[in-house]
This record gives sequence, C-alpha cells and structure tokens, in this order.
Amino acid sequence: MKEPWHNRVLVVGTTADYIDWIRKAVPERALFITAPSIRKTAAEDRPKEHEEILVPLTDPAGIRTALDTHLARYKIRLTGITCFDCEHMGLTADLAERLKLTYPGRKAVDTARDKFVSKRLWQEAGLRCPSVSMVNTAEDARCFMAGLPHGMVLKPVAGSGSELVFKCRTPGQADAAFDVIRDELKKRLANPLFHSGQPDLMLAEEMIPGPEYSCDFIMGKTSVQVIRITRKIKPRHLPFGTTTGYALVTDQNSHLDKKRLEETLFKAARTLGIHSGICMVDFILTDRQAPVLIEMTPRPGGDCLPYLLRQAGGLDILSLALDVAQGKVPALNGNLRFTPMVAVKILAEKAGTLKNIDTREVAGDPRIREIFLSKKPGHVVVMPPQDYDSRVLGHIITLPDTPNYLDAQCGLMRLRVKTEMDQ
Repeated sequence: MKEPWHNRVLVVGTTADYIDWIRKAVPERALFITAPSIRKTAAEDRPKEHEEILVPLTDPAGIRTALDTHLARYKIRLTGITCFDCEHMGLTADLAERLKLTYPGRKAVDTARDKFVSKRLWQEAGLRCPSVSMVNTAEDARCFMAGLPHGMVLKPVAGSGSELVFKCRTPGQADAAFDVIRDELKKRLANPLFHSGQPDLMLAEEMIPGPEYSCDFIMGKTSVQVIRITRKIKPRHLPFGTTTGYALVTDQNSHLDKKRLEETLFKAARTLGIHSGICMVDFILTDRQAPVLIEMTPRPGGDCLPYLLRQAGGLDILSLALDVAQGKVPALNGNLRFTPMVAVKILAEKAGTLKNIDTREVAGDPRIREIFLSKKPGHVVVMPPQDYDSRVLGHIITLPDTPNYLDAQCGLMRLRVKTEMDQ
C-alpha cells in the first residue's frame, strides 16, 4: 500500500512565535521555511523534522534544493503559500511562481513595498494619498517641505512600521532626520526589509493630520471583505510614528463609511496589481472622512494584532491566512463581531539588559483579558533609532473604561507594569 501524500501550506520566513501558534492551532497544516538564526534563538518548542526546513533565506538556490528534497522525502504536496513578514514577500512571490501557487506576483509585491511607486500609482488612479518625492540630500528634503501646511514625514523608501520615520516642521528638523536615516540605513544594508529598487536615498511625504488606522481585508475578484479595523494609539510625547497600542473599531464605536472604505481598498489593491489574498493597509482619516492611503502590503497585520483579534472575537487570523492561501475564502458578510478591546504594548523605557518584568499590579484587573510577555530576563534592549523591535517586551489585551482618551488609558496601564533593567 502506497504511503499517502500530505497537503500543506508553505509558510515562508516567519517568526518562532507564529510557527508555534500555527502548529498548536492547526496541527499538520503548514510547512515552514525558517532562517536558522530564528530557530537558534527561539524559546518555543522546535517543530518536528517534517514540519520545518532550516535554510538561509538569502540563498534562493539553496531554498529551492532544500524544498524539493523535503517535499519528496516526506511526500508533501503544497496546496498554498503565504508569508507574514514584509522582507520575505519577494522570496514568497518567486517560490509561488515556481510552484504554480496563488500569490501576488513579484512585481505587485515590489510595487506595494515601494512607498514612492505605490503612491504615484494611487495618485494616477485618483486615490487619495500624501504627495511624495524622492530625496538624495537634506536640501532636497527642505525644498519639498517648503509650503506644506503641516510639514512632512521623512522615511526610507522601503521598510515597515515606524522604523526610521520622522516628522519634520522646520529646516533643522529635516536636516537632523536626513542625517539619522542616512547613517542608520548604512547599518542596515544586510537587512532585506530596507532593500528597494530605487536609487534615491529616502522618501519625503506630505504630513496628513488626522487619526491613523490599520485594516486587514480579503481581496476578491469584484470586492473586498474587511476583516478588522483598528485605530493606532500614538502618544504625542513619544517619537513620531511610535505606536503603543491598537483599539478595535466596531459598529458601536465607529462612524466610518464602510462602503466608501471598501471601494477605496479594492481600487487601491488592484492598482498595485494585487488580485487575491489577505492584505493590510494603513490609512488616515481627515475631516472629510475619506481615507488617505499610507501603505498597503499583501499580508495580515502583525505585531500584537493577531492576539487582539483572538481575544476580542475568537478570530485566528494566522489560520485564516492558511485557509485563504488554499483558496478557502470565507463569506464574512459582516458576520465578524468584535468586542471593542485595546492592545497595549509593554515597552522598555531605556536601553540595557532586562532583569525583571513585574505584572502583578495589572494581573488582577478584571478588565484585562491577556498579558503576554515576549521577552525574558537577559534580553538586551537597544533603543531607537538603532533598534525599534527590542524595546517591545510584550502586550496587554484589555477592555477600555471608555472609548475616549485611549492614549491616557494605555499610558496608565503601562505604568502599572514594572520593568527592571541592568545598564
């Protein structure tokens, strides 16, 4: 009797906590291609040998050889492919083309990741987004900023989140931001997250005032299905772009024009060449209540967002991503119902070696649904602009007292978590 083949979704280049989540939530659904460096430092249990391929993600030829050998050895048939990390979406697109699996093409991925090209295409399509310019010098940046009523945002052409993103209102701020980004990008030459096909150094972008939102949606043939909308919590006293939490937007606390948003998202994704899969988009709402697009990428939102969705509505978006990769697209039809919870990041206040995290003050709070610590004693914290990830020590999922003053509520919640650092 012949041994049966095993259907799997290929997950390219994700983190150890996501791997552990997927293995426990949907066992034997995925095959992981993982960088050896991720597995070396992981605190989570190592997957079984047939579940994971350890290979440097900078070696496409080695990946292809290792994958072919693994599939044949363990009689695995790939029925889908997905990626949760921006820096590995190009590799995922190349593998998908070779394996004849559904995933946005390499051109669409590169276009989405390029913050200049994507906005130019959106502008040509009549979609609202900030005006942009490529800059090679601090003088280029100052010239672009002149005349802008709210200043500008200076950032790398590629990248993710708030890393190396600066708000500038004065020529002095523009000069300082340009110098920091230039110097820090030189230190990140080996980081694929910041690789761009643009020869220019960085991007100057019009500053758009208004609350910023993040949204996941499923791209369909004729429309989109919105999965979740969250408002980013960005305290003014912290460096510009720092997101300290996310507040779920629900029917009870929102005045969003959902139909208008869905039409905008569909047109924006099509303009970038994205025709299927789960996408994440950041946008700002102005006084006109029309979404101003900031960036879009063909993956679900990361950070603490999957944990927030699981607690607030029982939605496992990582497992959903596997379903969508296999063509099993659910008909949501507005059926998702979330409790308006908030995810609060636990952030280190200074650099050093983590000695202890004390959560006893918040552990008994009846509003809190989850306390998750991602770092353990001995973890080394390096502060921005040198590093933006190591300061994140975990998160808290909680019910807010009121939908108002969320910045203050999150700040007070963080103050109740005591961290000890060795210098």
